Amino acid sequence: MDKKARIITVAGKGGVGKTSICACIVRRLAETYPDKKILAIDADPAVGLSVALGVDVKLTLDDIRMSIVDSVENGETKEALELLSEARFRIFDALVEMPGFAFLAIGRPESSGCYCKVNSYLKEVIGILANSFDYVVIDGEAGIEQIQRRVMERVSHLLLITDQSKKGVQVITTIKGVADELISYDRIGAIINRVTNPELVALMECPVEVLTAIPADETFAANDIRGKSVMELPADSVMLKGVEEALRKIDIL
Repeated sequence: MDKKARIITVAGKGGVGKTSICACIVRRLAETYPDKKILAIDADPAVGLSVALGVDVKLTLDDIRMSIVDSVENGETKEALELLSEARFRIFDALVEMPGFAFLAIGRPESSGCYCKVNSYLKEVIGILANSFDYVVIDGEAGIEQIQRRVMERVSHLLLITDQSKKGVQVITTIKGVADELISYDRIGAIINRVTNPELVALMECPVEVLTAIPADETFAANDIRGKSVMELPADSVMLKGVEEALRKIDIL
């Protein structure tokens, strides 16, 4: 029997470095498990994870979805049905193969109007695709949208990202509450990013176990300003070391 993928979903408030941490997770997995198949899924309409990983996106899953929706709206029922049956193969066209991992961009949020069958089918296809991989790392929109959209109904690991702000902690607390109702997960933990006062971490009222506290990383900031991807960070980067610590504590590495 094929072993199902370990699905790692990363969520948190905007501006806390969620996407950067997600990219670091992909890098550490690729470096640690060169013989494993790793899929990075960008569920953010801004396609931020692609920039962080240095991926050039040509086609998103929503492009495929909208081509089906357009066929339905134009009354081309037969063509729409054919597109649905071919959706699994078309998704492979949207996959970008990179050294050590594959990449899939979800694209824009689901537009208004009820295309429930189309959306449900494509989510099912994502699930089928994901199980062709050993590890799947999902980055989504800031806040609770990633969980509400339920790109995956079941994940193995849910990582909540915050900074030291009260607002950041409130957001991940809300995300946990929504996740407990809408999705199924096996393990959960928090990463405190951009820490400027380590002594205050112990005083933070996090809703889950804190896996690591990552200090503000000047090397990462300089790398980001130069437009370099996370894949170009030096191996001794504070960000990479912090992410590795978190992945080990939650039994991903």
